[in-house]
Amino acid sequence: MTARLASVAVMTTPPPTRPPGQAHPPGTLDALPPREHLRPGDTDTVLDVVLPVYNEETDLEPCVRRLHDHLTRTFPYGFRITIADNASTDRTPEVAARLDEEIDEVTAVRLEQKGRGRALRTVWGHSEAPVLAYMDVDLSTDLNALLPLVAPLISGHSDLAIGSRLSRSARVVRGPKREFISRTYNLILRGSLAARFSDAQCGFKAVRGDVAARLLPMVEDTGWFFDTEMLVLAERAGLRIHEVPVDWVDDPDSTVHLVRTAADDLKGVWRVGRALATGRLPLDRLARPFGDDPRDRELNGVPGGLARQLVGFCVVGALSTLLYLGLYSVFRLGLGPQLSNGAALLVSAVGNTAANRRLTFGVRGRDRAVRHQAQGLVVFAIGLALTSGSLAALDTATPNASHGTELAVLVAANLAATVLRFLLLRGWVFPDHPNDDERDDCTRSTR
Repeated sequence: MTARLASVAVMTTPPPTRPPGQAHPPGTLDALPPREHLRPGDTDTVLDVVLPVYNEETDLEPCVRRLHDHLTRTFPYGFRITIADNASTDRTPEVAARLDEEIDEVTAVRLEQKGRGRALRTVWGHSEAPVLAYMDVDLSTDLNALLPLVAPLISGHSDLAIGSRLSRSARVVRGPKREFISRTYNLILRGSLAARFSDAQCGFKAVRGDVAARLLPMVEDTGWFFDTEMLVLAERAGLRIHEVPVDWVDDPDSTVHLVRTAADDLKGVWRVGRALATGRLPLDRLARPFGDDPRDRELNGVPGGLARQLVGFCVVGALSTLLYLGLYSVFRLGLGPQLSNGAALLVSAVGNTAANRRLTFGVRGRDRAVRHQAQGLVVFAIGLALTSGSLAALDTATPNASHGTELAVLVAANLAATVLRFLLLRGWVFPDHPNDDERDDCTRSTR
């Protein structure tokens, strides 16, 4: 085996990643030749599997031994298991150090700051292995998916690989709350960042070492959003992402704080989305070393012009909100609040879908117009549920609320519904629309 990392290295800040190409022969950055870089004697450690841990003194040893046994039996190349301790306060460092001493293929590293992204950047940045992976220490993912995960990276046919719990052929056992959060987060990513990968937060991923050397310096997050940011940047640069359906069983003793993690993820989505919309991310520096012009790596069908769409959506939304409030006030003269709300929403929803179809997303003509309206009505139903629920809650708390109070509650509920409406329109109703520049080019080419 190659020289291992220090048994328990104390690192307070993530060190810089190795210079591109340092661990690989010249010329391999364009594409790793299938298995040529893995010839016996040239590379001892082909795969480095990182286990980020925090206060896992009970589960760490059985999980590491189980993973080590699986790799020994099934993985045909040299491997290493790196335990990345994120500032644990229990006996986790002692358990990790003992495993380091007892098992040749196990290395323990300690960081004095928490953060899954920080742990991965630190260990991956120091590893010489051509394939880098990580998984959650609870081994919720069936280990039989590990070889299919890394095989395309070893052969050079993919740049990154992720396990997907949302694939149709995946088998997942978890509660409805986590299922809802996971699918909602995926919808947000598709609508706001035009992501095509299906599961950003599954703790089961791998990346080629030469890709990581160029990709990691561009990833800012050090926590749970690290995975999403890395995948979005890789996808926008045209790198190849391989997905593996996994069998996954939820850990009921998970210490992940769902609310705080969700809030941090939404902040990350906003930061990355703003950087992409303003062009501040130098994706060309990521794409060009791999032999392609980034302009040739654009993803077909990805919605474009996020900033322009946001402006158009806001204008349409403001006008439709005024229409909605006016209709509600008129209907309220002769109907109850719920009927007035439903009727006003229905009329304004039809107008909103038609206006967004034409002005925001640039869809002209009658092609799929009925389908778009039907999907718009589904979006309308979600808005109706939010606003009707808000009115019901208001009626429970204040039975004789004034008309002004009703309008204030409806405005607040509509703001929440508006954000979700934009994501649904962009990611579901109009995901494959051509932008104005493409339409002009098509028009000119047919003249």
